[in-house]
Amino acid sequence: TGIRLEDDNIPKKPIKRLIRCFKAIEDKRMEKKIDYPLYEILLISFFAIFSGADTWTALADFGVTKEKWLKQFLPLANGIPSHDTFRRVFALINPEHLQKATVTFLIDNMKLIKRAFHIPDSGLHQYCVDGKEANGTGRSQNSAKEIRNLHTLHVYDLSDGICLVSKVIDSKTNEIPTAQEVLSAMQLKGALVSFDALNTQTKTIAVIAGQKGDYVGALKGNQQKFFEEVKLYFSEEKLKEISSKKINYYEKREKAHSCIETRKVYLTTNVGWFSDKANWPKLRGFLCYVKTMENINTGKITTEYRYYITSLRDVELCADCIRGHWSVENQLHWNLDVNFDEDDNMTVDRNAFQNFSLMNKLSLSLLKLVAPILKKSIRATKKISGWDIDKSVKILCALDEDILANAMMNVKR
Repeated sequence: TGIRLEDDNIPKKPIKRLIRCFKAIEDKRMEKKIDYPLYEILLISFFAIFSGADTWTALADFGVTKEKWLKQFLPLANGIPSHDTFRRVFALINPEHLQKATVTFLIDNMKLIKRAFHIPDSGLHQYCVDGKEANGTGRSQNSAKEIRNLHTLHVYDLSDGICLVSKVIDSKTNEIPTAQEVLSAMQLKGALVSFDALNTQTKTIAVIAGQKGDYVGALKGNQQKFFEEVKLYFSEEKLKEISSKKINYYEKREKAHSCIETRKVYLTTNVGWFSDKANWPKLRGFLCYVKTMENINTGKITTEYRYYITSLRDVELCADCIRGHWSVENQLHWNLDVNFDEDDNMTVDRNAFQNFSLMNKLSLSLLKLVAPILKKSIRATKKISGWDIDKSVKILCALDEDILANAMMNVKR
């Protein structure tokens, strides 16, 4: 990439873009009582979380330890805020505003990188719709009484590794109406939306189709009659018939640890027999997904059948989509719980927790860019950033259009 880590100076353009995004966020504090500008608090928090901080005290400790280093980006006229200031300010920020700022920066950043490497931004983007529970949030601020844990609906762009939407699910409702509300506000043309059986609803499908999107949705017992009819359709004879023609059939075999995993996907575009077809907009196919696991050591074989509905007619694309949707657990939720300790976060104020989580997601997306360059895992990259933030930020800032373009020119020469 043409990154020169021996240089003393860090390229400032990417950080300035992030600061501009932070400056667009409304500050609800009384203007005359502001000692620390909001963008300073947020940028310190980002660098701290990127380096491994996971508490309010850790944010302040990072700031104090790295104050001299931070001054190359920020004035810090009043020094570093206390941990109470970090917590109080995070509780005041509107999560929707912070989400817009962080997602805007990430999308723009990805566009710049693709432009520098002449990577066309074409093809379907897969948007995974999935809910997540924050296990440490089921406490009230004013009493010891347990309350429902905070549930958040995520829309994750698997193609670019960006969490586009983080929407808290109201305690009196569930994921379904929240998903419909979120999807109805999104531009879905050129997007493939994947979701679990909970969101396989006629209204949800209508929203996706109305926004010109495509979909692959799981089918289970919550649509009992629909599920049973599709399951009966995919008899063993029908599966053999589909696989023998090799048109709407896809198979992949992989070795994972001590098991051999075989994935078979069968697609039928014959949906005319389904009596309720008119209520499922853009319905073009049914899928049977068969996963077989063979333990090399014991010889034990387990087989699992799953069923899906789709607006697609490409079986390989459907297979990639199903596989991709499962990976949101590993690429987003697992990282947030394990590498960012969200399940152990004891923040009582839910607004503050949401905003901390948004900063975690910003850091996670950017760590994913740095990790391949260091040839390390996300966890190891995060540790390295904690030990040497200067090195990681140099790499991160080198992922900038001008620097990458110059590096590409040098390679060509």
